[in-house]
Amino acid sequence: MANHELLKLTAHQVTEGKYDKAILAIGSCEAHGQHIAEGCDTIVSYELSKKVADEVEGLLVLPPITVGYSGHYDTFPFTLTLKYDTVTQVIYDMMESVVRNGINKIFLMNGHDGNIAPMEIASRKLKEEYPDVRIAALPAWWVTAGELLPEGTFEVWDGLGHAGEGETSIAYYLFPQYCEPDQATCVVPDKLPKYVEMKWDFAEITNTAQTGDATKATAEKGEKMTEVLVKCVADTIKELDAIGWNYCSKQHTANLD
Repeated sequence: MANHELLKLTAHQVTEGKYDKAILAIGSCEAHGQHIAEGCDTIVSYELSKKVADEVEGLLVLPPITVGYSGHYDTFPFTLTLKYDTVTQVIYDMMESVVRNGINKIFLMNGHDGNIAPMEIASRKLKEEYPDVRIAALPAWWVTAGELLPEGTFEVWDGLGHAGEGETSIAYYLFPQYCEPDQATCVVPDKLPKYVEMKWDFAEITNTAQTGDATKATAEKGEKMTEVLVKCVADTIKELDAIGWNYCSKQHTANLD
């Protein structure tokens, strides 16, 4: 596969590469139970981004954002966190740099729950400043994967959880060398409301830096997750390319061209 990672391209290669879109992985560095690398969110989102770029013409893979907002996890060992405003500004500045370099189509591949709000705010601010910019995002791949896969793929809690069955599975598939399966456990919170979100600190619902059942995770499940996610994002970007990223409805009088 050709290299599309900006970190590994020369200035000559990137200018001659005819890139008209960029993808930005947004991750974190925090405890993921006792069994997955602390950089899981960064590694997963970046690996997915690279795989998408292999399928989509003209997609430049930006350097990942490796630390996000993780204040709600900082009870656990070596969790690094930036403030919400800092994360928002970093995402904004990265996207603005891309726009200044002539690319106005950006895909955000988020890997961490704490980045969802900063990513949304940064995107809205950039659209206000640069109305012609197009921003698409996958804010929560761990939810999307479960929606795309057949019912019954996961055994516990629909595969959800922080370092739970789903996230552990994709880690086992993408970077098994950075995992310790013998440290995996099961912690499924049993008092959380079904339809209403509680704004918890993670230490309030687990003492292991993990939720969900990581003992049910397999690399095979992780491979299925990776395949459906890459296909979903790649197909979406191709569909956007086909319409020039002009996503206005037919009833709308505005034209984004």
